Amino acid sequence: MKLQEALEKLKSQGYKTTAKRQDILAYFDETDGYRTARDLLQHMEPTYKGISFDTLYRNLHLFDEVGILETTELNGEKHFRITCTHHHHHHFICKDCGKTKEIDVCPMNEVQNSLGNYAIEGHKFEIYGLCPVCQDA
Repeated sequence: MKLQEALEKLKSQGYKTTAKRQDILAYFDETDGYRTARDLLQHMEPTYKGISFDTLYRNLHLFDEVGILETTELNGEKHFRITCTHHHHHHFICKDCGKTKEIDVCPMNEVQNSLGNYAIEGHKFEIYGLCPVCQDA
């Protein structure tokens, strides 16, 4: 999802697109991979002196709920990234830097066969490890 698409989605759901929300979404649009609320706070503080962690977290959860951001948990902490919308895929996620690599393989056909008459409503498949840069560090 690109920034303009994210702003339009937010507006279509009846939410305001304030400068602060635009800056939050721009951060995720320009960032490769998953980031924490703390990462976002460090990015926003120079522009928005005294911005509260609660304000950022409320917006992050709103964006997740609306479908603009997706989340995962790494090392016991929630991480966020802009939602991928261009095609169905999954991610390798670096546990150190949060960068992602798309994986076009999906195990759902095999899973559906093994679950027979169960009604699957969705899925999420992630692989965690270290990217080549973090392995070399």
